[in-house]
Amino acid sequence: MVGRRFYLAAVLLFTASILSACGLGDRDIVITDAKTVTDVDEKLAPVRTLDSFPAGTTKVSCWIKWKDAKINTELLTKWHYVTDDIHITDHAFVVPKKDGMGSVELAMPENRSLPPGSYKVDITLGNRILKTLSFKVE
Repeated sequence: MVGRRFYLAAVLLFTASILSACGLGDRDIVITDAKTVTDVDEKLAPVRTLDSFPAGTTKVSCWIKWKDAKINTELLTKWHYVTDDIHITDHAFVVPKKDGMGSVELAMPENRSLPPGSYKVDITLGNRILKTLSFKVE
């Protein structure tokens, strides 16, 4: 019986170390949904979900819904212009509560619009990509 307990304990420790090494054992947040949207309303719900935005678009929001978060977990959104392989910007987002939703936007300066082409935004936690969203501007 002692041998079985030792074996079970060794297997559990090995499994935990493998999960931790892969970044799977220490979840700080679970992303349940993410979308590119035109805007969010006063309750932080998405207004209009799109993956193809019209010419003249001046901003795109990355809407995120999460659960089981550790309070103050910092997510990073990494915006990329895929057409010309250009990193645009990174934006930190601090999760204020265990379950909720929020958004981060990519906005152009006044009187400018996003160039036509393909884009992506990676939602990351540390070195892990939790979700990637792709969209385009016509």
